[in-house]
Parts: sequence; structure tokens; C-alpha cells
Amino acid sequence: MLSEIIDSCGLSRHELARTICEALGWVRANGKLKARECYEYLELLEGKGLVKLPPRREQRPPRLDEHRLHRSWAGAGALEGELSDVAPVELGLVGNAEERALWRELVERYHYLGHKVAFGGHLRYLVWASRPERELCGCVQFSSAARWLQSRDRYIGWDDATRQKNLPRVVNNSRFLILPWFSIKGLASHVLSLAARVVVDDWEEAYGVRPVLLETFVERERYERTCYRAANWVEVGPTSGRGRMDRHKRAAEPVKTCLVLPLERDFRRKLGVTP
Repeated sequence: MLSEIIDSCGLSRHELARTICEALGWVRANGKLKARECYEYLELLEGKGLVKLPPRREQRPPRLDEHRLHRSWAGAGALEGELSDVAPVELGLVGNAEERALWRELVERYHYLGHKVAFGGHLRYLVWASRPERELCGCVQFSSAARWLQSRDRYIGWDDATRQKNLPRVVNNSRFLILPWFSIKGLASHVLSLAARVVVDDWEEAYGVRPVLLETFVERERYERTCYRAANWVEVGPTSGRGRMDRHKRAAEPVKTCLVLPLERDFRRKLGVTP
């Protein structure tokens, strides 16, 4: 059926993804099409030689507003101090092409994992410090949770059937970046706490599901995880060292520590686990 739609419609890749979702009834809880997941799945099939998609349409990236990053471009020194010196700190949901380009640029330059297209649903935020002047100080991304994770699943206490049904209520903090020239005590944990509050409503509005648990993975050898612990995240164990799509245990990745943050006291019940 997929090949028939691809060969007969003459659509772009994005239009194909939407058409396939409509034909197969792939929708989110809020009724919106799962076009992003379908697009990624089609590219996965193309990579395996199973389908041939139409060529990508070249898009000229929007020009970055470089004065908003004056500190890095000008080579200014670190901004040091206490949280009160830059407060209030605000998170702005990325919502247009310029902000998306800016977020990608920052993460690609300054996050050790760089920028990758998130699997499934995702929301991105730009973090702003208000003083001594309004200035961009970080980036945050939330995306769909890992499908299988032994340490997390053991912590929740659910079986496979319950996990498959309720996994959309778990959301992954897949990128977290404080720009390197900000040396502000307590800033990172404060941003994590803010992000955990704002993402609940934003995720529900975007995807029709209200999260009750956050997860993240931090490389053991690279980071101490201090800011997560200060923001009340709980370490639940290591990852397996396999990638998200590695079903055949062939792609080794660094072992990371899994941390979770319950967003509600009865999160296990809302994830389908009976006490």
C-alpha cells in the first residue's frame, strides 16, 4: 500500500507522510496526524532500499539574528554570579523558522551530541535571562520517551502491555544546554525545574496527552548529574548502551545514567500500575 501511494500521488515527502497517515488512520490522542513519525519511518524504509521517495526539496535556512548571540560572536568573557543576578529566567516555546534555526545552531555548536531530529513528538525551548539585559542563555528539548528501558520500567513497575498503552505519558528530556559563557550558580537546576512545569501544559496542548513522568539520560563519564539531582530528579539505573532503534544489539553507545522526575504523586496509577 505504501508503494502504491508513493508511486501514484506525485507528492512531496511531507505531503506523502500526511496522506499515508490519513489513509491508515495514524493520529495522536488529540486527533492530529502522526506526520512527523511517518516521515521518519519513510526515510528509514528508503535507507533500507525498500521504497524510493521523491527528492528532498531544497530549503534555504533563515538568516540567524546574530546580534542575539553577541556574547559568543564578540568573544566576551563568562557571565558569572548568582541566580538572582540574572533572574527572572524565562522559557520560550520555539514557534517559528527563525527560532528553530537559532535553536539548531546553538545545539549543534555547543551541545556535545549536536543537533539531531528527535524521534516522534518534540517541543523545543529557548531559555532567556532577564538581567543585566535580556539575553539567550540556553536550550531545552523534550521528545517522545524511549520505547524500552529496563531501569525506568523496573522503577515504574509496569509490564509490557501496560507500558505500550501508557508510554505516551512519559516524556524524554532529550537535550539540555546552558550556554558555556554563563557561569551562574544554580542556573541549570532552576531551568530544569521551570521546564518540568511548563512542558506539562505545552505537551498536552500539542499532543493531547498530559505527561506524568519525565526521563533523561546522562553520560556517566562526562557529567556529574548534580543539576538534575538539585532539581529533584531520581537516578534509577544505567542504560543498556544500545541505541533507540537497535533491536539486534549491534550498535554500541556509551552507557548512561537514567534519571526520572515524577510530575504527580500518583504517577504510577496514572501509568496503569496498580499499587
